Amino acid sequence: MGFVQALRFWLKLGFIGFGGPAGQIAIMHTELVERRRWISVRRFLHALNYCMLLPGPEAQQLATYIGWLLHRSWGGIVAGVLFVLPSLAILILLSWVYLRFGDVPWVAGIFYGLKPAVVALVLHAAHRIGKRALRHPAMWALAAASFLAMFAFDVPFPAIVLAAAMLGWWGSRVAPQVFAVGGASSASDGAGYGPALIDDHTPPPPHARFNRGRLLRVLAVGLGLWAAAMAVLVATQGWQGTLVQMAGFFTRAALVTFGGAYAVLPYVYQGAVEQHQWLSGTQMIDGLALGETTPGPLIMVVAFVGFLGGWQKAVLGPDALFAAGVLAACVVTFFTFLPSFVFILAGGPLVEGTRGRLGFTAPLAAITAAVVGVIAKLALFFAWHVFWPAGLGGPFDFVALLIALAAALALFRFKLGVLPLLAACAALGLVSTLWR
Repeated sequence: MGFVQALRFWLKLGFIGFGGPAGQIAIMHTELVERRRWISVRRFLHALNYCMLLPGPEAQQLATYIGWLLHRSWGGIVAGVLFVLPSLAILILLSWVYLRFGDVPWVAGIFYGLKPAVVALVLHAAHRIGKRALRHPAMWALAAASFLAMFAFDVPFPAIVLAAAMLGWWGSRVAPQVFAVGGASSASDGAGYGPALIDDHTPPPPHARFNRGRLLRVLAVGLGLWAAAMAVLVATQGWQGTLVQMAGFFTRAALVTFGGAYAVLPYVYQGAVEQHQWLSGTQMIDGLALGETTPGPLIMVVAFVGFLGGWQKAVLGPDALFAAGVLAACVVTFFTFLPSFVFILAGGPLVEGTRGRLGFTAPLAAITAAVVGVIAKLALFFAWHVFWPAGLGGPFDFVALLIALAAALALFRFKLGVLPLLAACAALGLVSTLWR
């Protein structure tokens, strides 16, 4: 299997990767494990379990990992870049359409229907993660504590992640049965597909074996790229420039995204909406709706945040708003995903040796439980903006509530897919807006 053949697949995956991480991982399993036989079930699940232990988008990291395993560092870089590049281009186009034509009645009607759908989707994400993470009363208590910490005391998301990780590390010693977690799946789930290019007992290639010198080189390159990009931004914008602030903020966001994109959204909301005011809360909900309708990882909503921030802050001057939006979207995408590449290319051989060690997996279990409470708080804030668009003292939007309840019923009861759900809610929003 050659590099060009792999490149074609990774590019195709970037355009068909709908359905969030679950859908993207399912596509890779079908294509790479069942049909193409590039990698065995056990090796695929081992790679997936590794990626689930890391901050960042696990589906994009899984593609990077498999690309790296097949074709060394360049294979991983190409796989990871092509996974996000199509969605970046599509979101830049949709962000421009949103800003230029968002006030047109039929466009406004579509977004009116998408906002309640987003509320239902975030609640469904909390339920889905909670089913996996909250299997002990202590985990329920941890989720409730994280919800209360953010809702009542406005505790920053990184502080919650750090506290949960420390609690998990301590709990692995005093109550290991509470914090023991299983893998992403069982190896018996997919036996019988036949021999694979990288099979269960295929020895790791030389580049996948731990080497201290190689680890240091990859870390140096990753840090060097980060420092060089940051230096260029500081030299052109100054320390207080919008792009510099975005670069620093989304670097931090990339390091605390345990639990997937929905987990980091509260942190992005805190920073982008409340602290830096790059966009409004309503615009953030609209961006999440757009992110749900495009291929690629959901965390690509950061490109929408960057585009709107660059445009509305006019980082290149009032005569270059589109160029400012494109530049800001590219900057936040670079700084969001660079750590993921470093984690895979540098840590792959190293982290594989920690598989099954409770001291390493228990902090993840605690973080995931805390994330459930954080996502629930995010759903509450989104509901506030959607159902009381003029603020809590204003009128209640019963039509938006009905759309949200219908979307929740479709998700929880009928297991409707994300794209059909969003299409139906957009149609309802359009009809109700034009009717009024």
